[in-house]
Amino acid sequence: QVHLVESGGGLVQPGGSLRLSCAASGIIFSSIGMVWYRQAPGKQREFVATITKSGQIMYTDSVKGRFIVSRDNAKNMVYLQMNSLKPEDTAVYYCNVEAAWGQGTQVTVSS
Repeated sequence: QVHLVESGGGLVQPGGSLRLSCAASGIIFSSIGMVWYRQAPGKQREFVATITKSGQIMYTDSVKGRFIVSRDNAKNMVYLQMNSLKPEDTAVYYCNVEAAWGQGTQVTVSS
């Protein structure tokens, strides 16, 4: 059974940074791609970034140049480094693999 746990969210001022982490278990981590999504209040969940098993990366346009996704296969971890944060980045951030989702971590960008 796949289990995902996100952490690292919090309250940050505009222009600040946060690093989200997602710990995965119950899977052969190195053989799968990982995805980050987010869901803002009153909005649908949206794709943020993905990193394949071979390290190929894609971002949604709104975070390109500001967010960096990475993975550590030895630790079964995927990360999302978020820089130059904006109020519109406020959302619950989730990691995802196949049909499994974590509980999410809240990111609030506000002065």
